Amino acid sequence: MAGMSSDDVQMHLSGVNYPATKQDLLNEAEEQGVGEEIRSALAQLPDQEYETPDAVSDALRANAQA
Repeated sequence: MAGMSSDDVQMHLSGVNYPATKQDLLNEAEEQGVGEEIRSALAQLPDQEYETPDAVSDALRANAQA
């Protein structure tokens, strides 16, 4: 997540209904036409259900630090 913030990602995922799966997030990103950096970050998330936008942000930050 070097060049993007959690706010950037959440802005693009505003149409997601939570809880949401990783695939739901990827589908919304595709519909929104997000850039490669965000799509790549979402693709690297664990394949699980995310209860809230904050859970997505936390997972993205954890992946960025790994």
